[in-house]
Amino acid sequence: MAAAVALAGCNIESSPEVNGRHMQPLSDRMLADIDKRNMTKESPILVRIFKEESELEVWKEDKTGRFALLRTYPICRWSGELGPKNKLGDHQAPEGFYTITPDLMNPNSHYYLAINTGFPNAYDRANGRTGEFLMIHGDCLSVGCYAMTDEQIAEIYALARESFFGGQSSFQVQAYPFRMTPLNMARHRDSPHMAFWKMLKQGYDHFEVTHLAPKVDVCESRYVFDADSAGEFSPSGRCPAYRVPQDIAAAVRNKERRDDSETAALIKRGVAAAAVTTGGGMNRTFVAAIAHNGQGAPIRTASGTIPAHASPPAEARTASVLSFFPTESSAGSMQLASASSTSSIAGLLGNRSGPKEAERTVFVGKPKPSPSSVTQATARTEPAGKAANAGASRPPAAPPKQAAGTEPQNVPAARPNLLNGAAPALPTGGFSTRFGG
Repeated sequence: MAAAVALAGCNIESSPEVNGRHMQPLSDRMLADIDKRNMTKESPILVRIFKEESELEVWKEDKTGRFALLRTYPICRWSGELGPKNKLGDHQAPEGFYTITPDLMNPNSHYYLAINTGFPNAYDRANGRTGEFLMIHGDCLSVGCYAMTDEQIAEIYALARESFFGGQSSFQVQAYPFRMTPLNMARHRDSPHMAFWKMLKQGYDHFEVTHLAPKVDVCESRYVFDADSAGEFSPSGRCPAYRVPQDIAAAVRNKERRDDSETAALIKRGVAAAAVTTGGGMNRTFVAAIAHNGQGAPIRTASGTIPAHASPPAEARTASVLSFFPTESSAGSMQLASASSTSSIAGLLGNRSGPKEAERTVFVGKPKPSPSSVTQATARTEPAGKAANAGASRPPAAPPKQAAGTEPQNVPAARPNLLNGAAPALPTGGFSTRFGG
């Protein structure tokens, strides 16, 4: 039985009992931060994950219609090494572009709360990759998943829940091996995964220049971003004729040229190649907390409680490979980070310009209408049961929706409410029993 669980991933996954933790409200502090940043509680979200840095970002659409960074969370644990998940049982956490729909939200996870990534997506299946039950969840324990503290996953889950209640039909998770900067591309130049990572970087760059969720398609067993076509995309078939909007294509091309030039310069200057790690990762703030307090008892931190069973990867017990690289969450708390990531060498080495740079940035691409406003307009003419599903703000990514497919399992007793604030209201005609409705 244990072997089967290890192969499947985080597969001790659900119980038929609804325990209520999925309806924990957003804190007053979070609601104030959302308001301060010209966002609404119900506006769409987007998630980015960076393995090497062990960070998870939640971006939220502001009133300009573009995404801005709301929170950077330190990841408590992920397993495997840098690189994609290839087969069932390899313990790899996935990398790629995933579409999260309400049915992938699990309110009764054995790991406190869970969001199924939907692996394998269309790209993964076209390339023969296998596996299932790969989650973002709590409990700081990973077998192919991205594990947070329970307090963190409660807040991330609540942000996703509110965006669904606001009319967002799905949100995008972008999982990367590291921040796709010239320095990191230079450090990892010898990796056998570099061709795959360069393809992921195209999607990364599309988001960086637009601050919009890129439209994702798959053809010829590869990702294609923001492609307009009269034909249909078949994951394993020949790509149809398509075009990328001129302003996006030009901005991405210019960014790629700058990044490639900086990467080449760094390699020429002798930037050392990164060592291969095999034990997964844990954000250095959690590593430091365990080193200071020891294992065997829960450790309370500003980013949540590290459970007694949490264990850093072997490499982290001696020296962190990331100690050279500053991260947004280096203070160890769930703080707001800069809304713009710089790709400059100077920025990566500590000369970060922060929010002022973001204010100067001119993004390309045209924002879509807010789903909450579309939902409100539709609600005036449609029955209440349809209003909650009206008008998503983003075209859905090509990978089809993956059912969570979880089997009922025993769940530990519900824990106390960890977050305080005004309780959200479930709209009439709630769309999914995944939220207990």
